[in-house]
Amino acid sequence: MGAGAREYRAGDADRTRELGARLAALLRPGDLVVLTGPLGAGKTTLVQGIAEGLKVRGPITSPTFVIARVHPSLTGGPALVHADAYRLGGTLEVDDLDLDASLEESVTVVEWGEGLVEGLSDDRLEVRVERGAAGEERIIRLTGVGPRWSAS
Repeated sequence: MGAGAREYRAGDADRTRELGARLAALLRPGDLVVLTGPLGAGKTTLVQGIAEGLKVRGPITSPTFVIARVHPSLTGGPALVHADAYRLGGTLEVDDLDLDASLEESVTVVEWGEGLVEGLSDDRLEVRVERGAAGEERIIRLTGVGPRWSAS
């Protein structure tokens, strides 16, 4: 990933999922992905693509009310832990989720995790998803943090 952010534009939900699938090819067990962006920006849609790329059991839906779901691999790869910190009141509630227990063997993606989950790992991929100016367009910015992402 290197220094600085990379920006991608996805014209619609299908392109957002495709970008997620391509992103999955970069992910490995132990990776933490922190998703931010406004409601309806396409965070869960991007996670659907990541799940498709990782070949995990679905369906992938917003975990807002469940808070966290584990999607096991269908092919012997890493599981996907998909969490949503939207309703959490702070880092103590994040600790209660025990995400660090599965972090090393899974790919962990946390929606609304900014400011709450960074302490789980020195290395993380920060992903900001925003609506573009035209229709269903999404702007997706990837920023790698830590040694894991500085060499990519």
